[in-house]
Amino acid sequence: MNFEHTEDRRMLADSLNRFIAEQYGFEARNRIAQSKEGFSKEIWKQFADLGVIGALFSEADGGFGGAGFDVAVVFEELGRRLVVEPLLGAVMAGEAISVSGNDAQKAKLAEIIGGTVAAFAHDEPESHYELSRVQTRAERSGDGWVLDGVKAVVQQGEQASLFVVSARTSGGMDDEAGISLFLVPANTPGLKVRGCPAIDGGRVAELTFDNAKVGGDALLGAEGKAFDTLERAIGRGVLALCAEALGAMGSAKDATLEYLRTRKQFGVFIGSFQALQHRMADLLLEIEQARSAVINAAAAMDADRVTRERALSAAKFSIGRIGTLVAQESIQMHGGIGMTWELPLAHFAKRLVMIDHQLGDEDHHLQRYIALGRA
Repeated sequence: MNFEHTEDRRMLADSLNRFIAEQYGFEARNRIAQSKEGFSKEIWKQFADLGVIGALFSEADGGFGGAGFDVAVVFEELGRRLVVEPLLGAVMAGEAISVSGNDAQKAKLAEIIGGTVAAFAHDEPESHYELSRVQTRAERSGDGWVLDGVKAVVQQGEQASLFVVSARTSGGMDDEAGISLFLVPANTPGLKVRGCPAIDGGRVAELTFDNAKVGGDALLGAEGKAFDTLERAIGRGVLALCAEALGAMGSAKDATLEYLRTRKQFGVFIGSFQALQHRMADLLLEIEQARSAVINAAAAMDADRVTRERALSAAKFSIGRIGTLVAQESIQMHGGIGMTWELPLAHFAKRLVMIDHQLGDEDHHLQRYIALGRA
């Protein structure tokens, strides 16, 4: 297998890296992350104009990429600067529409690529990472549907114009069969959006559906048969998060190396201490292991279902474990200054820990990897 990126992907990575370096300094990033919107609409528009969003979609969907490695390249660069713009929602919502949408619904992809904010609303307060645990219900009402339930921790939900929402149309709470997906505009009557800041920057929202009415054309794909689409959309999100964590690990590593080379104790650079050299060497090996897991997951995106999902769960497990280790070791090797708000490292550490809890933590994905091996 050739692990080298194509020329197009290298150019994409280089141009995205330059743009973010110029526009997304640490202080600017913190202002954006703590703003009432939770991201910069100006930066988001520039991402659209530069083709960054389009790189996440295939040519058939109006983009110019869409492969697993395209997603990995983009999100690794985003992770290097802790970018909070809503690309994760675009990836997951876009995948669901691409896989199951009809021609009219797929027309929404051009809007997403052009900068319309879309969000993927699946997690619920009691779902515990289980994809099939859906309590939000959708029932037929005339020519349309009525939705009732709650979705939790929807990334950038306040600013989204369109939601892809999972709801149960039949079956029991944990059944894979009976789950449907719906395209729900943000201005749908009966939908309430309540936002709050996320601990690692940006904003999330809780969506409450109280007799929310949508048209018959809101159903995405076949009724009650959305689990496979749901799994594919979440899988793309898992790959994106793993690649983002890889970028954040790289930045934390670089900052720690620089600190070891410049901080003096007892008149010598602390990087000359053998104990710290050994810890740093171990950390570098772990990060390379994480990179291998992300490469394996990106390469498996077009494989059969079991191969794809096992590779994704293996990567998410590795990222969860190694990301937490990088966060802890980087801060410890910095000493007390590593915990200060003014130092970027503390923000990278916080993001790495929180990525472990998005779309399934390491314990969840380890169990899932084992279960898939028995399938």
